[in-house]
Amino acid sequence: MRLRDRLGISERRQRQLTRAMEVGLVGMFVLGLLQGNTTVIVNTLLALGVTRLPGILQRDYGIPMDAGLTLWITAAVFLHAFGGVGLPWTSLSPYQSLWWYDHLTHGLSASVVAAVGYAAARALDVHSEEVSFPSEFMVVFIFLFVLAFGVLWEVIEFTVSSLSALIGSGTVLTQYGLEDTMLDLIFDTIGAAVVAIWGGARLSGVVDAIVARLDTRERETG
Repeated sequence: MRLRDRLGISERRQRQLTRAMEVGLVGMFVLGLLQGNTTVIVNTLLALGVTRLPGILQRDYGIPMDAGLTLWITAAVFLHAFGGVGLPWTSLSPYQSLWWYDHLTHGLSASVVAAVGYAAARALDVHSEEVSFPSEFMVVFIFLFVLAFGVLWEVIEFTVSSLSALIGSGTVLTQYGLEDTMLDLIFDTIGAAVVAIWGGARLSGVVDAIVARLDTRERETG
């Protein structure tokens, strides 16, 4: 079921929202340059790079990325990049001033990671007769895949934050302690649950395209 069917948002409106967030990222990048804010510069550059992926996947690999999927991915990276921007009325960023903001971005980002893991595993299951993933296994796999990625991300956050403190420079990623890490992993799990429940129907077109590409590659090399 498409996003427009669930929330009543037309594909045209979804594309407009995606474009608005892309323009917002460019604006944040310029603001970061003017302020000399390394966190904003790096995060917006990475986010802008990710927003190009749906178009590349569809154009070069034939993987259908409809307006809803593109909006989903763009929203995840936009909200993360915006989280490091200082708000004019507080001088603090959303990550610092809104207690729920980090949970929101972790849950949304985790759902994107879960979608990638689900699509890859499901495509392999359909493509290969030698591989069989029961539905129960797929649910467990999604959770383990997201949690593994979440742990890796926390290690990266800790490493970057520690190195930045050691050399006395601004940090791109910040870790706020053990409680913050545990909450991040909890919301990662919530994001994985969303995909485990609704991912099958939402990602069927992507899975079919990956299977078709794997089948074609096998015929060409076989």
